[in-house]
Amino acid sequence: MVEPGSCHVDPEQGLADRVSMAMTRLNKMHAQVTHQMSKQGFDKSAFILLLTIAGLGECRSSALAEAVFSDPSTVSRQVAALVKDGLVERRADPADGRASVLAVTRAGRELLVERRRMRIEAFERVFAGWSEEELKVFADQFERFVQDYECTIPALLTERGLGIRAGGEK
Repeated sequence: MVEPGSCHVDPEQGLADRVSMAMTRLNKMHAQVTHQMSKQGFDKSAFILLLTIAGLGECRSSALAEAVFSDPSTVSRQVAALVKDGLVERRADPADGRASVLAVTRAGRELLVERRRMRIEAFERVFAGWSEEELKVFADQFERFVQDYECTIPALLTERGLGIRAGGEK
């Protein structure tokens, strides 16, 4: 542990701080890209919902809200925009005809394929100077990091009273 006012940094804390600061820089860059894309009519939140529906398959809006850790009313408004844009459609729930499920349309799948192609192209440029071995090691470690992050951070936020509880409440 580092004492207040001390110049000494615990080596482990130093590495964690380096990763934290790199993530901060990455998040800042991502926010800038998101801002530029929003100027072109591309909504990141809606895209995340579209991607999540594609991953889950047909699902109810409540399951989608739970999957993205969001309030059902917020998700409902965003889904309405996706439906209006023809990227998602509502279908009768096969298990309960009174309810509906959300499904990605052909136009939605085409958008996902196009955005994936664009992301791959961007990352190929980022990694242009990396050897195949460097990229493989990074990809393996980064996937591990993201998995651990996904498992750890929500619980940590909940412990500190900042997380999302059942039903989407904070």
